[in-house]
Amino acid sequence: MVVSYTNNLANLKGFGAFWKLLFRWRGSVYKMVWKDMLVYILLYASLSCIYRFGLTDDQKRDFEKVSQHCGHFRNLIPISFVLGFYVSLVVSRWWGMYLSIPWPDTCCILLSTHDSIGRMLRCTVVRYLNLAFVMTFAMVAPGVKKNFPTLQQLVDAGYLTANEREILENMEKKTAVHKTWVPFMWACKTVERARREGRVKDDVTQKTLTDEIIRLRGCCGDILGWDEYNIPLVYTQVVTIAVYSFFLFSVIGEQFLDPMHTDQIIDLYVPVFTLLQFFFYIGWLKVAESLINPFGEDDHDFEFVALVKRHLEMSYLLADPQADEHPNMLQDEYWSSVEEKAEVANAGVYLANHSFSMAAELDELNRNCGSSCCQPFARGDLALLPTNCRPYEICG
Repeated sequence: MVVSYTNNLANLKGFGAFWKLLFRWRGSVYKMVWKDMLVYILLYASLSCIYRFGLTDDQKRDFEKVSQHCGHFRNLIPISFVLGFYVSLVVSRWWGMYLSIPWPDTCCILLSTHDSIGRMLRCTVVRYLNLAFVMTFAMVAPGVKKNFPTLQQLVDAGYLTANEREILENMEKKTAVHKTWVPFMWACKTVERARREGRVKDDVTQKTLTDEIIRLRGCCGDILGWDEYNIPLVYTQVVTIAVYSFFLFSVIGEQFLDPMHTDQIIDLYVPVFTLLQFFFYIGWLKVAESLINPFGEDDHDFEFVALVKRHLEMSYLLADPQADEHPNMLQDEYWSSVEEKAEVANAGVYLANHSFSMAAELDELNRNCGSSCCQPFARGDLALLPTNCRPYEICG
């Protein structure tokens, strides 16, 4: 489930606005990194103790040469470029997955605006839409799959009737392709039936409803496509190997060596900057790991179980409103003020058009008047003229 925190930042300003977020555990980078960090610290500390207390002087000199060699050549791994581009690709893919989630609100509002369709037909279309959503989500989200493992659970939950289950089971014998398109076809056929019976007034309304149903079908198809076609495995392998090999060599290359025999000027037991580097790069990699498939049940995944419940509730509320849910039309407190503003706006349009016509006449007068006693008029002089005066009358 996605961790929400932006509400806590609504009124935060000034210095340290994000500091409160650094102490949260659920969904944090600490929760994802601490195991890798612990293994790295243990390896680094073990190797440091062996170097300091378990080797002879000659062995230490050899270890120092190996450490300097690893520290020099590990920087040749382009970890920033490879990891940065990979994370950018994963985040873009994650956002595309979110935009592909189907929302039935628009279709349900369109259904509610046509009372002539009938409650039975409206509710049937809504049920088919929710059935398609559940069948799609069950194919990609383990949480939904656990709630609806077979068609019988859909029948028990009211998404499917016994006759419809038999139709889907017969289709399973004909083809192994997924059947998420079938409820959308049923919904379109229901709208077509309403048009034949005269419940849908014209072909434009039928096309509008059908197009919205097809759009939702496209969203479900996008969800299945995101789940089936992943980022190439070779790219994920390259990034993972590059990051972990970089820090595997840093266990040796970042050791603090004896300043008396090396060019290091300081000897510390705790590699502070190395740990920070490990934290940032591994945290970056963990971001990609958590977002590459947001259909699970981790802290950063989409809440498909809650989304199924939300779609079911909202679709029936929108598509089947009760008579007492429509408010009466009354003149509100802004009724008179709106009329006054409209009068002022109309007057402004009239003055603007009138001024434009008089300005055009003045331009024509200045071009045609050849009298030396006539001074050219500017457009700003219109305000000095009486309303019943015309330029040709003044120059006459």
